[in-house]
Amino acid sequence: MQLSPRWIRRPSRSSLLAAAAALAISATATASTGQLLADPSSAAGPVSAARSTALGPCMITGSMGVQMSEGVPTPPGYSRSTGTIRALNLMVDFPDAPGEGSALDRYAEFFPQTQKWFRTSSYGRLDYQPHAPVKDWLRMPRKFSAYGIERGAPFDPGYRALVEDIVRAADPDVDFRAYDLVNILVTPNAGPSALDTVLSVTFAGNHEAPVADGVPVANASFVYSRQDDGSGSYQETGYRVLPHENGHVFGLPDLYTADGGGAVGHWDIMSEDWGANNDLLGWHKWKLGWLDDSQVRCASASGVSEHLLSPLSSGADGSKLTFVPVSEQMGYAVEVRTRGGNDEAVCKPGVLVYRVDADVDTGQGPVVVADSARDSGGCTRRPNVHAELSDAPYGVGESFVDREHGVRVTVLGEEPDGRFKVRVRRD
Repeated sequence: MQLSPRWIRRPSRSSLLAAAAALAISATATASTGQLLADPSSAAGPVSAARSTALGPCMITGSMGVQMSEGVPTPPGYSRSTGTIRALNLMVDFPDAPGEGSALDRYAEFFPQTQKWFRTSSYGRLDYQPHAPVKDWLRMPRKFSAYGIERGAPFDPGYRALVEDIVRAADPDVDFRAYDLVNILVTPNAGPSALDTVLSVTFAGNHEAPVADGVPVANASFVYSRQDDGSGSYQETGYRVLPHENGHVFGLPDLYTADGGGAVGHWDIMSEDWGANNDLLGWHKWKLGWLDDSQVRCASASGVSEHLLSPLSSGADGSKLTFVPVSEQMGYAVEVRTRGGNDEAVCKPGVLVYRVDADVDTGQGPVVVADSARDSGGCTRRPNVHAELSDAPYGVGESFVDREHGVRVTVLGEEPDGRFKVRVRRD
């Protein structure tokens, strides 16, 4: 089935600063298409799509109009997100923007950091294998300006022409059939700085893309410029634009909105991929198959239930996520976030509660984090982090309440081993 494409744009740096004046944020844009492959065997998520019957009420789904949904399971067309994934990386330059430095220097901006990030976040369930078969810049036959690439540009005609030229330039050194996804690492001097205009984009599940070696270049991420705001943090965290873009290849939507990262803050790399290191939400880890069904609790029945949750950063074992469905499309996720793993910027450990709505499209706010300390200004002093939501987790004795849907989540206590006990009450 094919849906009309929707291009999601990351807010400009000026609008982000207007939304949170205390932040100095450099961002990259992300656009994603909802075009899906017809072959169901190409489904994203875990290798085995089987799900526990007990979790059925928690497998929320979106309507047909939602092109990149938070629903479970992820529809077909995207890349697998478990097992060994082979990522083709091609470094590209142009006659009017020749590559600065070596192509392998550009490659080294992202690897092995991206590979390590996925290994940590997935508890080793995603074996991300990057490959760079062409060691030099691939020179395009046309000037960068000739492709008409600008913020929010659709796939046709500019990106189609660019992909066709990339395929021709890579032949015969690259067999596209050997790879699951493609990363195009563009020379940073092509186009504007990411501080001014953001270009990085992913085209996911695009079965209408040009064909290379008999397969469409259907899941491709394009990375431009650098997320360098002069703070010195780029060398440590600038690579994370790529795992964000690859998140779309695996079927994850954007969590930022037109106002920036105010809906989710720094609790998911699909919201903010700049500043300090951060992980994915537990809901996304389940959606991607990085959490087993046995690690998810579905609180769908009326009454009271208690759950003992281990932190997402504590490793692969233990219950990690409780979900409270309130409709077939929406519910509340409950998880524990502490400093560790990919979550180096957590300044208030505790129980994170957030609403997940599978009927809200990418970039429109499909996830909203509940702030336990509204208007506090947050607790982090890390640069380039959405400060207000940094102290969002609930502590012992605190409760999240949704009176409209009759849901209350109370943090009962913290165990010596770092697990948190929570009580869910449903009317």
